[in-house]
Amino acid sequence: MIFETGHIYHIYNQGNNRQKIFFKDENYLLFLRKMREYIIPYADIIAWCLMPNHFHIMVYVHTLEINISDSAKTDSLSQREAICKEDKEEAICNEKLRTFNDSIGFLIRSYTQAINKQEKRTGSLFKAHTKAECVTKTEGITPSYFNTASGTQINVLIPEKEYPIVCLNYIHNNPVKANIVDKAEDYVYSSYRDYVGLRVGKLIDKNKAKEFGLI
Repeated sequence: MIFETGHIYHIYNQGNNRQKIFFKDENYLLFLRKMREYIIPYADIIAWCLMPNHFHIMVYVHTLEINISDSAKTDSLSQREAICKEDKEEAICNEKLRTFNDSIGFLIRSYTQAINKQEKRTGSLFKAHTKAECVTKTEGITPSYFNTASGTQINVLIPEKEYPIVCLNYIHNNPVKANIVDKAEDYVYSSYRDYVGLRVGKLIDKNKAKEFGLI
């Protein structure tokens, strides 16, 4: 993944072979806590949706790397060492600077460890590569398209300023398109309920959404 500060990205991944990644309500809550821990030091979360076998997160990137020894927002040394021991990636763990890419990787791996322990399974829970599409810069970083739950590509020419709202609506309507609920507000595990006043969540940054004309 390639990130630049000052832009909005759509980050997503799904379970290996489209397998489930959330098995219980507490799994969704755990992933949300890890989003707060691993994403917010680098980016403002604008929207999110956790589906049974995949996730979508829309963020505004403000920082590309942080000093993990000085930041209280990152995971503890013991947590980092546990992940390193499991993944044998000491080189990354011993670095004082952690990039946003690294932090997303830690989110995925630490969540996978928790689920593997819970489900008494081994191996990768997610597909090998988490994707990130820039929705505010249509040239030079990433192609302008979105992968739907069914694998369909939407590759349309829209003015650059319209991509953020397209992405926001796509993320919030995912549960409806998947026939999980009839209306977006009926789905608990997305930020849509925060936007329509049915919940006062603290994870999303509505002020950032306003800056880009999303609300």
